[in-house]
Amino acid sequence: MGSPSHRAPSPLRHPETLTSPARSKRALILVFLTIVFPGSAQLIAGNRRLGRFVVSITMLCWLAILALVAIYFVNYSILLSWAGHPNFQLFLIIALSVFAVGWLLMFLNTLVIIKPSLLAPGMIGIVTVFTLLAVLGTSGIFVYGAKTLNTGRETIVKVFDEGPAFDPVEGRYNIAIFGADSGSNRDGIRTDSIALLSVDAKTGKSIMISVPRNFQNARFSDGSPMKEVFPAGYNCGNECLFNAIYREAEDNYADRFPASVKNVGAQATMDALEGSTGLDVQGYVMVDMAGFESFVNAVGGVDIISGGWVPYNAKKWEGTNINTHWFAPGLQHFDGKQALWFARSRDFTSDYHRIKRQQCLQQALIAQITPQNVLNNFTSIMDAGEQLVETDIPANQLGSFVSLAEKARKYPFERLTLGAPDFGTAADRFSTYPQFDQIEERINGLIAKQNEPEKPKETKSEAPAEPTESEEQTETAEEPQAPESTPSDDRALSNTGDEEFLQPDGSAITEKYLVELERYGATNRISQIAANNDECSVP
Repeated sequence: MGSPSHRAPSPLRHPETLTSPARSKRALILVFLTIVFPGSAQLIAGNRRLGRFVVSITMLCWLAILALVAIYFVNYSILLSWAGHPNFQLFLIIALSVFAVGWLLMFLNTLVIIKPSLLAPGMIGIVTVFTLLAVLGTSGIFVYGAKTLNTGRETIVKVFDEGPAFDPVEGRYNIAIFGADSGSNRDGIRTDSIALLSVDAKTGKSIMISVPRNFQNARFSDGSPMKEVFPAGYNCGNECLFNAIYREAEDNYADRFPASVKNVGAQATMDALEGSTGLDVQGYVMVDMAGFESFVNAVGGVDIISGGWVPYNAKKWEGTNINTHWFAPGLQHFDGKQALWFARSRDFTSDYHRIKRQQCLQQALIAQITPQNVLNNFTSIMDAGEQLVETDIPANQLGSFVSLAEKARKYPFERLTLGAPDFGTAADRFSTYPQFDQIEERINGLIAKQNEPEKPKETKSEAPAEPTESEEQTETAEEPQAPESTPSDDRALSNTGDEEFLQPDGSAITEKYLVELERYGATNRISQIAANNDECSVP
């Protein structure tokens, strides 16, 4: 019998047996396989052991991706909470870096398998360029992703505190939000904007409680060092305004606070919020005004529907000494500088007007910061975030808060101001002589309202039956009752009611007309026209 026949050598493993065109085709196919399924080129044309190992890793990666996609469709808030956690970000940074290096090594090994010396001279350049582009599109993207994630993680670690995440209190997270102005013309930090954000930990339904900066007689929580100094409240007269608590504690009573308190002013202000509202305040976020401008620009601006004319300062109008300009009513897209003006403007109106606009702007920003927006503007948001925020919220809390913020976006804020218009008018001076039992009653009522189960949507019912003769007689005999009307909180600061202001010739109000009014000193008329600029909404 003859000797057993031997299997012919595989042309994929022995390119020298192929024609020149076939070698070129083989080379491009192997590079393409390395792009779409790393390890497959080695499995069919190179080191099978290496190929099996890398293919197994690749399959595990695809399974992980499919699992993440499944989680996204089942409950994508889980992914959001992971994405915001520094430890998960560190894991991704390491994984992306390893994959980038590994993929690069696979391309180098694929070039070895291709044996470029066997290719036609012109084809060597084509394969080289194709491989370089493939490396940039795979390993390069992974390196960029790892670098971007690392930038975000470094910002989070710098901005946020250390320590374990905290639990909600009675089902809610209560976070103080301070708008701080520490400009070069200011001695230290001044908290011009003070609010308490209370969020239901399960649903994300939120209450924004704003405190006027001139709120007096604030109470401090039990156990606060400030309560030892002011047991009856912060009640030294017109000097003891709410926005003075921060500096008061820092300048005069810092030694009374434990060494573990890093920001005495913020802690004292949180103690005042807690004592005045009856809610346990768990942390604070301080937003720097200059950083706020950069942040709004980083997210691509913010959309607001303004209810009235809002003044701001800019270049003087030609031929005048007037530098007042106006945002018109209606839909506005603000950049950072414009949003800051909109939030801080109080010319011709009052602090209460700008409080309501700030509440509206806060709601609009939360609506604006979607996961897609964050991904599209990640680097600029992270750069702005470092100069925007100071906080004592732990970094480990951020993951759950990112998920909670996504829920909160679905519901409009319940808004409450500890003064006009929610407690009478500015003339009632509720902020000067606050009734704390009324404050706690209103807050508890808002929380109870949010805890109520949502009513099912009404479905169209069948047409009502024709009334009987007796029913018709009853309806005609009764005097029709007008529905009880309650004035809207959104109009409470406005002194215009439903009146629409027009120019003397009957045309609509314009910016030019308002400038002319100011030129001739008609400030009362301007105040009437601007009186409803506290009204705004989120589109």
